[in-house]
Amino acid sequence: MDQIIFALDIGTTKICAIVGEARQGQLRIIGIGIEPSRGLKKGMVVNPSEASVAIARAVEKAEQTSGYDLSRAFISMAGEHIQSTNSSGTAPIGRNEGGVVVADIGRALEMAQAISIPQHRQIVHLVPRRYKIDENDEVKNPLGMFGYRLEVEAHIVTAAAAALQNLALCTQTVGITPEEFVLNALASAEAVLEPSEREMGVLLADIGGGTTDIALYTEGMAWHTAVLPIGGSHITNDIAIGLRVPFEVAERVKLQYGDCRPKEIDPNNIFTVEPFGGEKIQVGRQDLAHVIEARAEEIFQLIAQNIKESGYNGLLPAGIVLTGGVAQTRGITELASKTLGVPARIAPPKNLVGLVEAISSPAYATSVGLLRWAMSDHQAYRPGSARAGEWGQRIGKFLKALLPG
Repeated sequence: MDQIIFALDIGTTKICAIVGEARQGQLRIIGIGIEPSRGLKKGMVVNPSEASVAIARAVEKAEQTSGYDLSRAFISMAGEHIQSTNSSGTAPIGRNEGGVVVADIGRALEMAQAISIPQHRQIVHLVPRRYKIDENDEVKNPLGMFGYRLEVEAHIVTAAAAALQNLALCTQTVGITPEEFVLNALASAEAVLEPSEREMGVLLADIGGGTTDIALYTEGMAWHTAVLPIGGSHITNDIAIGLRVPFEVAERVKLQYGDCRPKEIDPNNIFTVEPFGGEKIQVGRQDLAHVIEARAEEIFQLIAQNIKESGYNGLLPAGIVLTGGVAQTRGITELASKTLGVPARIAPPKNLVGLVEAISSPAYATSVGLLRWAMSDHQAYRPGSARAGEWGQRIGKFLKALLPG
């Protein structure tokens, strides 16, 4: 049976409402609504009324193109308030002839999420990283295995409850109830990463307008995530200040003439802009590239620092995968590889079918990834319903999907 999935990618620079039709594991895009963002800064709501209007317009376009009235959505989540940590939980394995069962795994995950967090924060993702049964610490799927003691390592993502409430307020104002909030980087990874990259060790960097969202994968699972409060809008702002032009003009200049490789640009290559005051001036593309290179290099230096502090800087043989709007900047892979010392590639959403022309660029990785997240079994480890029955159904579905055949 076909399943209709709705996702809302609520970003600093754009709102993307996207409708997908899931059929036998295949995703077809059947509705799209894209609207300039309003009322958000660095991924967080600062003006609910403005944000609600922008969301309403995007939703209306998606409803018109898809032919569906939409009411529930998977919603992107970003902002400085996002934090992550790692935890472990242990549970005895029940005495039965079938080895480890779903209930055993559920109890171990319950213990893993029993961490101390401030009252104003909430767990939004609980990602199993690795399992251990007795002395065997290389277990990927414990279902059916025999032993006495099951341990799970988990990656836990938390968010400020108020930030999520403000986001939910904006969507509910226009009649959309949040189905689930999904971290931008985890959603984007669903749209662009290859299984071999996840297994070897790779860093996804979704560089958007207000934030840079990163997720480090190894052994097939997410081991580390972070949100850095810097993105493409900071590059645009530097250009606006340097050229003394409106922000909108600086954004057009960045997209049309921007590059991260000043040494490769002819010093005589110039373009014309009209700054405040009205008298047109000539600007060298090489000078513009110096500005962009400096800010983009800062972004990659912050990424490198974050990964170093996480302790996982030696786990990236597959390098860094760049997505998000800033990933379209000319020369950015060379700069990323040089700064981080690892291979780099740009990744638009892959395997798209249907109305895909408008969303085929890296800027829409999160948008498409939200749909793929909804299709996957990640709901298996969605916290917030740690009741044995419901949790067991979810984690069981997730783990059974890993079994061969």
